[in-house]
Amino acid sequence: MGGTDTAPARRRRVAHRMPAALFLPAGLGLAFLVLPVVGLLARTPWASLPQRLAQPGVLTALRLSLETATAATLLCLALGVPLAWLLARVEFPGRRVVRALVTVPLVLPPVVGGVALLLVFGRRGLLGSWLDSTFGVTLPFTTAGVVLAEAFVAMPFLVLAVEGALRAADPRYEEAAATLGAGRWVTFTHVTLPLVAPGIAAGAVLGWARALGEFGATITFAGNYPGRTQTMPLAVYLALETDVQAAIVLSLVLLTVSVAILAGLRDRWVGTP
Repeated sequence: MGGTDTAPARRRRVAHRMPAALFLPAGLGLAFLVLPVVGLLARTPWASLPQRLAQPGVLTALRLSLETATAATLLCLALGVPLAWLLARVEFPGRRVVRALVTVPLVLPPVVGGVALLLVFGRRGLLGSWLDSTFGVTLPFTTAGVVLAEAFVAMPFLVLAVEGALRAADPRYEEAAATLGAGRWVTFTHVTLPLVAPGIAAGAVLGWARALGEFGATITFAGNYPGRTQTMPLAVYLALETDVQAAIVLSLVLLTVSVAILAGLRDRWVGTP
């Protein structure tokens, strides 16, 4: 009996033993990822940090980044959750192609994404010319353009997270609601959404973080105008040319946000403490 109880533990210990030849590359990989963060922390002007954070340009860029990332996340939720439900629950011809197209922004260079947005939503774009002539709406080089660019690169994170949660959810709850007379909309809002709420939350946080750090599509589609389109990553890029210390402080703010997000989502990625 005792031998039977300890056998799985012995197997787990053996399975988790790391070959000695892997220690060196594993250590080098860890150093490669951690040393840039250490370098950033080591060069941070801690003594003047409060004064630098209180500078109008920093606060303006931070405020704009938080506002646009939040607005982009809300846009992703409004469009991405229904899209994820479509991909997870509806069988239709070309679903694999649609899923591949949804993930394109993940691998597309952000600058190319910005050019693509210009070709669609620019004043002479496929939709932009109609928006301009019909409603007088111009999106490029505006705050709304920043939101659009950030949503474009962030939405795949939300869609993939929600689609995975929908596929993992037990459909019997939805079937039970249907047999009790609940309509499709009531079932979706009262059963499906609560079931996949953790996946939606994780996808929204990841999308928000991606939107907060977006650079290439934003500068290509929305430009770099202080107070209007200059978000934190763009402010870091501009500060590198004139004030390296300011760039380090701005980078530290983005690093802090990233670490906070990783800490908040840790339980969804790691099953053990």
